[in-house]
Amino acid sequence: MTYRHRHISRLAALLLAAPAAILTLPPEPAFAWRIVYDPSNYAQNVLQAARALEQINHQIAQLQNEAQMLINDARNLASLPQSSLQALQQSVQETQQLLGEAQKIAYDVRAIDAAFATDYGAASTTASDQALIDGARDRWQTTVGSLQDAMRVQAGVVGNLETGRAEMESLVGASQNATGALQATQAGNQILALQSHQIMDLTALLAAQARADSLSAAAETAAQEQAAEQRRRFLERGDGYQPGNATMFRP
Repeated sequence: MTYRHRHISRLAALLLAAPAAILTLPPEPAFAWRIVYDPSNYAQNVLQAARALEQINHQIAQLQNEAQMLINDARNLASLPQSSLQALQQSVQETQQLLGEAQKIAYDVRAIDAAFATDYGAASTTASDQALIDGARDRWQTTVGSLQDAMRVQAGVVGNLETGRAEMESLVGASQNATGALQATQAGNQILALQSHQIMDLTALLAAQARADSLSAAAETAAQEQAAEQRRRFLERGDGYQPGNATMFRP
């Protein structure tokens, strides 16, 4: 066999063996990775993620709102750092002390009734002239004392005006700067208390002035009654004025 014939025989043998080699290739393993893209599944996953993110944002906003509510509650429960109660109480006590130092007749119903039954009643027809004079002097002293008491109360009320002005200015500033409802309410209550204190001062002033006016009028009425009694006594005396002749010039 020549070289050419041998070469042809080998090529034919290889061609015959090729299909067998292809058929005997090892199969693909079962665990091989395969990438499969599903558009509908991907869109659903994206939608679920967006919904979850929206829910998280909603929870965050809710927590922020609750935190703000707690902050507002804390502000509303914060107490006002300023109090005018002590200053107002001191002013009221000073006014009450002035009223309690009323001379002669105090602000007492029983004391007033007793004084009017003895000193301001009808003039006694049996009392001595000196007793009538002493009674008139006592009534005059009571009237003068009541006028002095009224002026002392007036001075006290005028002195409280500066305290009231300072407290009012401070409370108004505290009300405007209040951080919560409680502070604003407390400032408003203290302003009302200050106004009540001023009304009480005015009431005390009117009471002291009315007392002085009433005692002055009562003293004047008693003086008229006493003058009538003294005139009656003068006219009824046997050693009173007797008509007679008088010589004015010597001859």
